[in-house]
Amino acid sequence: MKFGIRKPSLSKMIGARTSLKRFVRHNLGLKAPRGWGWLTNPKKALYNRIYNRTSFSLFSFLKKLFR
Repeated sequence: MKFGIRKPSLSKMIGARTSLKRFVRHNLGLKAPRGWGWLTNPKKALYNRIYNRTSFSLFSFLKKLFR
């Protein structure tokens, strides 16, 4: 499990927004509502919840710094 600052990856940021899987899911309306991760994949939802609480993004850190 990661603790502290996450390393940003430009290729992963772009890939997540331009993937074929995302395009198909958004166009066909196959997305579950926010907060339903526990129903679709509980193990992944638990991991993501812990990961997001124990680490932080460099971009969010800089945004708070320059407010």
